[in-house]
Amino acid sequence: MDNISQYLGEKLLSNSWKISVAESCTGGLISKMMTDIAGSSQWFDRGFVTYTNEAKVDMLGVSESTLEAYGAVSLQTVEEMAAGVLMNSLAEISLAISGIAGPSGGSAEKPVGTVCFAWANKQGQSFSEVELFTGDRETIRLKAANHALEGVVRHFFSNK
Repeated sequence: MDNISQYLGEKLLSNSWKISVAESCTGGLISKMMTDIAGSSQWFDRGFVTYTNEAKVDMLGVSESTLEAYGAVSLQTVEEMAAGVLMNSLAEISLAISGIAGPSGGSAEKPVGTVCFAWANKQGQSFSEVELFTGDRETIRLKAANHALEGVVRHFFSNK
């Protein structure tokens, strides 16, 4: 996983961009993976661990009505989280993640392993998707964190 963080850092640095993240189900793991890279302070601005709905509202401006209508694990919520990151940081790129890592908390509509992702940039581009991962809590969190970082590369640096 250090390889994707290292590569992402190089891409961000070469563009003089910074990234900030909003994490729920990963609880700061993505921020850790990026800040494990020496020199990451040049391209990593900040991380928001917004584990509760209240934190999503207070720190990122997620609408309470969005949370009520769609839940914390929804494309609508992570899209608002990604937008909130850009409004509350110095970053040009944001990523947001919310999911159900388990072993409990799943439902028929949103089983354990359901993770929602959103990526956005200051130029107005945004992307979001839902993935279903298998494994135990740690495995789901690791797979989700890696997918989130790969998404930044895929959406913003694949043609550069």
